[in-house]
Amino acid sequence: MELSCKIEYALLALMALADGFGQNEPVQISQIAQDQAIPDRYLEQLLATLRRGNLVRSQRGAKGGYFLARSPWQINLLEVWACLEGQIAVTQAGDTPERVVIRQVWQETQQATQAIWQGYTLKDLCQQRDSLRPRDFMYYI
Repeated sequence: MELSCKIEYALLALMALADGFGQNEPVQISQIAQDQAIPDRYLEQLLATLRRGNLVRSQRGAKGGYFLARSPWQINLLEVWACLEGQIAVTQAGDTPERVVIRQVWQETQQATQAIWQGYTLKDLCQQRDSLRPRDFMYYI
């Protein structure tokens, strides 16, 4: 199992928007693309999909850009996944005992993944990121 570039890029962009949440200043695609090393055209497509999924909203014009549609603590990661990839599909049982067992384990894995992704919000990601960033300390002698 791998995390797709689509999901990773979307989460990076959403975290950038979460950083600017509440400032009433839209974040421009070019700024996010540059800061996060995401191709501009691909980011445009992702943000358009996220806008259609009501996770972000846009503002047109010279000072246009994107905002989060809701607070960072109100957007969970499963919503992002569902918007971009669709719902995590639950597999059906097979016709042989071996297939049934394999698919049951896979179904448990999918359910656990859904629960974990639903339990994290954009705010959680930003807080965890911030805790990993080096802090600037001033030492006085």
